[in-house]
Amino acid sequence: MTPDELERRHTLLTATSRYDELRMRDALAVLNPDTGAAALTATEMLEMLALSEVVIRKAGYGRQTTIRSARAAGASWAQIGAAVGSSKQAAWEAHQRWLDAREEQ
Repeated sequence: MTPDELERRHTLLTATSRYDELRMRDALAVLNPDTGAAALTATEMLEMLALSEVVIRKAGYGRQTTIRSARAAGASWAQIGAAVGSSKQAAWEAHQRWLDAREEQ
């Protein structure tokens, strides 16, 4: 499965839930090998990897739309930078790159 295929099938919530399910199963199998918990298959490991990309993408989309909404509500770039843990310049540049990429698509 590719991230593109999974992205169409999952919301952020369902992708995160499935990722957490797989991650927990993997962690339990590694930490407690004597319990008989089955290790993930290669297919499941690849699904978990692809899901991590889906979560990153969907969270990024949400972040950018929230930034747009914050600007529309009157927030300054300095305030937005503080909210995302960066400078106002870095926040603006990251958002501008995202807008430019969206236009290219």
